[in-house]
Amino acid sequence: MAKLRPGMSAPKSGQYQTIGPKGGKGNEITSIAGNILPPTPKAGSSYVLVDPTKHKN
Repeated sequence: MAKLRPGMSAPKSGQYQTIGPKGGKGNEITSIAGNILPPTPKAGSSYVLVDPTKHKN
C-alpha cells in the first residue's frame, strides 16, 4: 500500500482514503488519474488507493 501525500498526482482513478499520522482511517475521496490530491484535514496525513476504477473494454 503506497502512501501518497497531498499535492501529489493520483497514479490511478478511484477512491482514496485518508490515513492519519498514527494510522487511523479517515474519509474517502474520488480522484481521476493525473489529478492533484487535495489537502488532508490533519497535517501529516496521507492517501491510499482503496478502490480503483474498473474499466470495461
